[in-house]
Amino acid sequence: MTAPDHLIRIAGGDVCFPCAPDDTMLRAAQRAGLGFPYECNVGSCGNCKFELVKGEVQMAWEQAPGWTDKDRARNRYLGCQSRALGDCTVKLLTNPRYAPLHIPQRMSAVLTGRRRITHDISEFSFSLEQPQAFEPGQYALVYLPGVMGGRAYSMSNIVGDGLGWEFQVRRTPQGQGSQVLFDSLKIGERIEIDGPYGMAWLRRDAPRDILCLAGGSGLAPMISIARGAMAEPVLAQRKLHFLYGGRMPADVCGEDMLRALPGWGDRLTYQAAISAAPLEGEPAWPGTVGYLHDVAQQRFGAGLAQMEIYFAGPPVMAQALQRMLLAEKVPFAQVHFDQFY
Repeated sequence: MTAPDHLIRIAGGDVCFPCAPDDTMLRAAQRAGLGFPYECNVGSCGNCKFELVKGEVQMAWEQAPGWTDKDRARNRYLGCQSRALGDCTVKLLTNPRYAPLHIPQRMSAVLTGRRRITHDISEFSFSLEQPQAFEPGQYALVYLPGVMGGRAYSMSNIVGDGLGWEFQVRRTPQGQGSQVLFDSLKIGERIEIDGPYGMAWLRRDAPRDILCLAGGSGLAPMISIARGAMAEPVLAQRKLHFLYGGRMPADVCGEDMLRALPGWGDRLTYQAAISAAPLEGEPAWPGTVGYLHDVAQQRFGAGLAQMEIYFAGPPVMAQALQRMLLAEKVPFAQVHFDQFY
């Protein structure tokens, strides 16, 4: 017998939502269609904090980087890590900006394929048990055997029939999730996926050309954005510029995926850069050398303020891009990214 949902009430009004005992406060609010503010969804950024006024919650990850001693002293918790132990009242300022475009669902999925992209990035294809819509640029939480909590991975495809979701994942030395995906999860094995989430989705109504900036496995959401934009009739007059940054030539990828899209060479362009010139004895690099934020600034300059900009990649890259875009006076509303750490 399934345990009954708890009722979460937002202080200062009549808004309340159900929360299953095994769900988090944030995701339960999203499933209820509420704009509970968040970014990373995995305990790192701290953007989903709320104050517990009444009731009791349990943190799934006590050592979450986004949860500080000051938060504990003030009875503040992370929505993405908090499970209600009964009915609760919380102090929370909802925002329509964070209301889900598609109600996220936790679903069973089967691994149907894997494809190598670079020496440390591969694409993993899953078949869902039921159709689920998502927007280009969004991500999901992937629950893997032997790994505590969900891992946030961005979809690299576009929705199609909603049954196939693809993720481009980079293997990291300390990454438990990537180790399972690369080394032990077998074709035909079943896992759970929860999504979609994320705010850096393709804005179809934006009257500007598009710039996608990607580094590392940030390739996935940017490829999804590009695929979505090239397939969208209302964006048929918009150009899309795709910049990819890697540390060395072996890291560079993505061009073959873009070449397969309509508009290649006309509406769609690609430029890759590596952050440091190859050392003696390493393969030559005929392309651009420099950090991605510098390459974008040199190529587009003041024109950046007239573009719709999406980016994803390592935190250092994301921070440098934010500083550069601020210096170029790009309106905040034209810049889209999800904070991951």
